Amino acid sequence: MKIAKNTVVTVEYVLSDAQGNVIEQGNDPMIYLHGGYENTLPKIEEALDGKELGFKTEIQLEPEDAFGEYDAELVKVEPRARLPSPIEVGMQFEGIPDDEDDSDDEMIFTVTDIADDKVVLDGNHPLAGVALRFGLHVTEIRAATEDEIKHEHVHDSYGHHEVDDDEDDDDDTDSGAEYRTHIIH
Repeated sequence: MKIAKNTVVTVEYVLSDAQGNVIEQGNDPMIYLHGGYENTLPKIEEALDGKELGFKTEIQLEPEDAFGEYDAELVKVEPRARLPSPIEVGMQFEGIPDDEDDSDDEMIFTVTDIADDKVVLDGNHPLAGVALRFGLHVTEIRAATEDEIKHEHVHDSYGHHEVDDDEDDDDDTDSGAEYRTHIIH
């Protein structure tokens, strides 16, 4: 079977920077629904389209094809009291950028520094501004199920969605709070 629209592709990968320094060697393979469903980076889909089981390649992606350029406007300094306690560098929160008060487009902010009563939050992806190399090895290809195509993503081995415990939690008692903790997968 060849990789084409509406196939589920399993890929072992190694992610490194442009100098070859390994950033992540996937302990678990990447499994995605192929065909423009935004389940992986478009350049990865492009490199794998039409390929078969066992295909190996290495591709380099510039920042604009990966996680974007670094945007200094997405760095915010907030009062520590506005965030939950305890707080530590590396924690991540979901929030809305300042210039999009009426937007539903929430993004993930990472705590990058804590000083006295201030916290620095960075809305950039940790790999923003970095050219990346992906070593890819296709280890499985299968036809997607009707449900996977309908939902535009791969389901687990039992055909179910992964459930986010916060998804149906509507009891936000802090009506003025702009940040809430968010589990990152």
